[in-house]
Amino acid sequence: MDVLDLARWQFGITTVVHFFFVPFTISMAFLVAIMQSVWMRTKSERWLRLTKFFGKLLLINLAVGVVTGLVQEFQFGMNWSDFSRFVGDVFGAPLAMEALLAFYLESVFIGVWIFGWGRIPPKIHLATIWITAVGTLLSAYFILAANSFMQNPVGYEINEEAGRAELTDIWAVLTNKVLLVTFPHTIFAAFMVGGGVVAAVAMWHLVRGARNPEDAAPGGPSDRGAFRTALRIGAVTVLVGGIGVAITGDTQGKIMTEVQPMKMAAAEALYETQQPAPFSLFTVGTLDGSEALYSIEIPQLLSFLGTGSFDGEVQGIDNLQEEYEELYGPGDYSPNIPVTYWTFRMMITMGGLAGLIALWQLWATRRGRVPTSPWALRAAAVLPVLPLAGNAFGWIFTEMGRQPWLVFGLMPTASGISPSSTATTVFVSLAAFTVLYAGLTWLWVHLLLKHARPGLPDVSPPADGRGAEAEDDDADKPLSFAY
Repeated sequence: MDVLDLARWQFGITTVVHFFFVPFTISMAFLVAIMQSVWMRTKSERWLRLTKFFGKLLLINLAVGVVTGLVQEFQFGMNWSDFSRFVGDVFGAPLAMEALLAFYLESVFIGVWIFGWGRIPPKIHLATIWITAVGTLLSAYFILAANSFMQNPVGYEINEEAGRAELTDIWAVLTNKVLLVTFPHTIFAAFMVGGGVVAAVAMWHLVRGARNPEDAAPGGPSDRGAFRTALRIGAVTVLVGGIGVAITGDTQGKIMTEVQPMKMAAAEALYETQQPAPFSLFTVGTLDGSEALYSIEIPQLLSFLGTGSFDGEVQGIDNLQEEYEELYGPGDYSPNIPVTYWTFRMMITMGGLAGLIALWQLWATRRGRVPTSPWALRAAAVLPVLPLAGNAFGWIFTEMGRQPWLVFGLMPTASGISPSSTATTVFVSLAAFTVLYAGLTWLWVHLLLKHARPGLPDVSPPADGRGAEAEDDDADKPLSFAY
């Protein structure tokens, strides 16, 4: 493998692992904020316990996620300095907004939320978690603005003398048509992850309590009622997120066909332009993806996904290759076809399976029922993994489908590598980061499982006769529920 392949592998591994934490943080911040809001309104202890329980999981995810995100910025200078030099004037603006506005907003107010229990007025304390949640959305928006420029560059001009792209219209960058459809699609997908985590943890506690009462959480019936509520909230969140993903994904497909027709052709391994074009559910083909040996197809569906019309024309890979050679010069302008084809389908499959499990959970817990089948535990185990995997497959498709471009139509991937990078140095950093990220992922999973197993925290007043004084003392321990 040469230095370019190694640098791409490194960026791919670190980005995919980092994105395990992003959708969890975005969605869980809002779910915890909703739980705390319901507690503020109802004063029900159940909602306070749910808030602190899932707030603990949010903090664990946020802490490990921040560490994995630090490496992303370093790589622009380490392995991709020519890319940074070429698009830094444009690319840097939304990333600076993310760091100086959104990330600081999250960091400051999550700290106030952690240490503010019992120390600041309850309504102000509630506002801090809502501000944190909004900060995660702003952070996602600015980062996606930078990525959308790579998919559909706008708001720039090329300075031929300096040999770089320069920002001319920040508003165009922040209202990029790709961004406007990618942002809601990403956020809905994120809520599928958070909803899946909440539903999975709650289902595990319910099934464990129903099958082995002696192992049930210490709260007894109150815990069962709270976890049943949490399960249904999580399952509904997964379903609503899934519906949102489907709707925004439909729009995103049409925008993608407009600005990156090669990516849509690669998603179907469509080599010749067709009108109408079918969508294959499953295909067995040659190893290079150039020829289908067996395929199950839905007629005209690709035309609808790409153009909004069942009779629409979808350009093929070979036709686009000829067009791009005339426009950009000789070269191979198609991405890795097997990767784009299968990641597109795995993304859809993972989301669909998560929605089915969430729908089954709602049915299985109707009218106070609690499932006891071993399959309920298995479903709980895989539910959060499915949307998480769907998110990962979606981003692999998005980035691999853009190849061979770093910035579509402007900068090939091979032109962005740092001149000083060597295969040896990148291999060493790749190995180090892979081991580090594997360790952080293990730590993340270990901490989540460790703090999810005990059940809901006890928030009842102490029974030692100290009364209000004791409650005030306990209020000064904001991290008693944190790791």
